[in-house]
Amino acid sequence: MGVEFDFSEFDDVLADLDKAPGRAVPKLTAATKAAAGKIREAMVKDATGIGHAPHFPRSITDEVKFGIGQIGAEIGPDKSRKQGALGNILYFGGSKSGPVLDINGPLDQETPAYIKAVEDILGDVL
Repeated sequence: MGVEFDFSEFDDVLADLDKAPGRAVPKLTAATKAAAGKIREAMVKDATGIGHAPHFPRSITDEVKFGIGQIGAEIGPDKSRKQGALGNILYFGGSKSGPVLDINGPLDQETPAYIKAVEDILGDVL
């Protein structure tokens, strides 16, 4: 399941990442991992108690990913896990029903704290 999020409010913070020395990477990785875990936990909590999808919450995973000059996280249902394939319907709705869950809610809730953590880390190393 591919989902894209608008992180435009990170632009100012991300502009400073080019200036951050390598010693910031472990701290930024830890902050990203912590934020991803909190988002995953909120998604699991939101998904708990759906009668027709009792196993779906256990399909929600998080993974920190790295690229050249990038640290990110992928969070959401894993289609290879039991009921993970229900994510598309639960988050985006089907042909006969609307979405049951809000995929953006947990991200929106965690974003301010994550931005603050990144700013604090960069402030320490710049």
